[in-house]
Amino acid sequence: MVFMLQLIITGIAVGGVYSLMALGFVLIFKASAVVNFGPGELVLFGAYVSWATILPMKLPLYVALPITLGVAILLGLVIERGVLRPLIGEPIISVIMVTFGVASVIRGVLNMTWGSDTRPFPVLFSQEPFHLGPVPVSPVHLWSFVGVLVLLAGFSIFFKYSLTGMAMRATADNQQVAQSLGVSVKRVFALSWCVATVVSTLGGIILGSVRGGVDFSLADLGLKVFPVVILGGLDSVAGAIIGGVLIGVLENLSGGYLDPVLGGGVKEVAPFVVLVIILMLRPYGLFGKVEIERV
Repeated sequence: MVFMLQLIITGIAVGGVYSLMALGFVLIFKASAVVNFGPGELVLFGAYVSWATILPMKLPLYVALPITLGVAILLGLVIERGVLRPLIGEPIISVIMVTFGVASVIRGVLNMTWGSDTRPFPVLFSQEPFHLGPVPVSPVHLWSFVGVLVLLAGFSIFFKYSLTGMAMRATADNQQVAQSLGVSVKRVFALSWCVATVVSTLGGIILGSVRGGVDFSLADLGLKVFPVVILGGLDSVAGAIIGGVLIGVLENLSGGYLDPVLGGGVKEVAPFVVLVIILMLRPYGLFGKVEIERV
């Protein structure tokens, strides 16, 4: 029982990070209907930049974090204004292929800059576990989850009460109506990419801290965004949050109970099995908008 509780608690903590990364994916899709096929590379970018500012540049965390987020915002602007804005009105397949290309360029630049060796990530939390009842919990998992909850709450308040957040929601619902009301749709597109790169960067920092190192396998973890958003719904912020937690728990339970029996690998495959099943049974996800076309 203790073992199961430990798997569930750790799964919730890791799933919170998946939720954060999925939120960036959903924001881009809601605002611009662009499916970003490079979420893992955005996570990788954030993790490497934060590592470079904290260790090689020896900056304190309170200085390194704003610099890292500023670089992430700059990347979002470059992607949106330099690459995607010229493609407005082009076929969707062209936009999708461009996101593949952007992901490859980011990966290539990171490889040329810092190589492919694993870089030790600075220790941001105590290594001493504490006990939640009978279950030992790693501080890095607990504080990461608390940080994710604070960020998700902040984004929820931003979207619900700020003028910019309401403009983004209006654009997501209907771009033409939003534009007629004076909302700058192009500005909303740019802002969506900036927010997406920021949340992906924060996800990269948290994952780097949880794993204790940064390397290119972090981009593979970023691919877990796809099962999360398909399960929760491509256009649902709440679905991204709940889907992330469900996938995190499922992944951990599969690793704990099925990997020893089947020889390993189930933990990595389980989220994508869910993706296939959801696509077959409920392609719009648990909370996604059902598109109905009458012919």
